[in-house]
Amino acid sequence: MQARGFICGCSGYRLSGEEKRFLSSSRPWGLILFSRNIESPAQLAALVGEFRSCVGWHAPVLVDQEGGRVQRLGPPHWPAYPPPAALGALYLQDKDSGLQAARLHSRLIGNDLARLGINVDCAPLLDLRFAQTHAVIGDRAYGETPEIVAALGRAACEGLMDAGVLPVIKHIPGHGRATSDSHLHLPVVTASKPDLSATDFAPFRRLADMPLAMTAHIVFTAYDAKRPATLSADIIRQVIRGEIGFDGVLMSDDVSMRALSGTIGARCEQLFTAGCDLALHCNGDGREMAQVAEASAPLAGEALRRTGAALALDRRAEYDAEADRAALNGLLAGAVA
Repeated sequence: MQARGFICGCSGYRLSGEEKRFLSSSRPWGLILFSRNIESPAQLAALVGEFRSCVGWHAPVLVDQEGGRVQRLGPPHWPAYPPPAALGALYLQDKDSGLQAARLHSRLIGNDLARLGINVDCAPLLDLRFAQTHAVIGDRAYGETPEIVAALGRAACEGLMDAGVLPVIKHIPGHGRATSDSHLHLPVVTASKPDLSATDFAPFRRLADMPLAMTAHIVFTAYDAKRPATLSADIIRQVIRGEIGFDGVLMSDDVSMRALSGTIGARCEQLFTAGCDLALHCNGDGREMAQVAEASAPLAGEALRRTGAALALDRRAEYDAEADRAALNGLLAGAVA
């Protein structure tokens, strides 16, 4: 049976009997993990194995592991990684060092994940940092210009893929101008089409060859004054698939965020109608997950082609993780404070 077009979470360190039954019957395309699911390397590897046993194939397992504030795997079992902004600061001092550090940073993160069976990282952010950028983005952004963000974003993607982990570029077509947190409110961006094209969209355009992207729950009034990008056929068709030229897997940001309104099922129906390939639901609430599953059809057509192409991508490289760690520490230690 073909996987259905959604990604869900789970509630704890191990799958409950009810969760196992749900996963076996609904067959989500993937599982996303959060701190509530992570206790130790052995426990986490077991949870990943449980999930794949339930769905019956080597399905994607995702996590948000950016470094800095957004790091689901952390001490004492995994290293604390610096935020992307630290790599941007190094790039401003020395481009080659910044690019090398960004690739090493992501390759080390990817190595941590791959050893546990996690094969998708919801990173890197390609959002620009503006004066008005909300703190929910803040130091998660590499920098303030498309050139810096695109260069470091590509290095980060390459580092993850070196480790056999697929990157998810986010939040397409850009979250940087938002002045509110889409977890809590629906941000509205009133910038003009020329300004958006020259800035916010530019890093995504330069990385349009990446395998997966996550949408922004943001209204861009220049394109659609009523619907956020996640639910807007105009933005997905004209901007994401059109101007940006992204042809990879398009997954929503979390459908349980307060930026979206209506029932969870209605939100999913709208995002699929708009052109998203996958619905993402994160909080592990079984009742909401059932609504997501009901609204998500088995993957078919372009969504099936895109997900298949992403999972077939394998750019793993030979590398020495310990040497990488020493090199990254040296680069960061040599940066001017």
